[in-house]
Amino acid sequence: MMYWDGNMGAWGFVLMVVSFILFWGAVIAAIVLFARSMSPGNRGRGSAGPGQSAAEDLLAGRFARGDIDETEYTSRLAALRRARGA
Repeated sequence: MMYWDGNMGAWGFVLMVVSFILFWGAVIAAIVLFARSMSPGNRGRGSAGPGQSAAEDLLAGRFARGDIDETEYTSRLAALRRARGA
């Protein structure tokens, strides 16, 4: 604990309190941001384009790798979009 004998003055005391609050606020904010970035719901969020779901991304990846052909891709994509609209 910091030794304070009263010679610090009012501004020194205020600066000490403000710096204490800012320090612990930064520590808590860093912990919260780290926890939020590691949560399972946050993974892969930036990969989907506008109006595109993660399932459509996976389907497009399978089509790009050649796992499925064009007719299967279009039929599954239409089924995904119908299910999303319902």
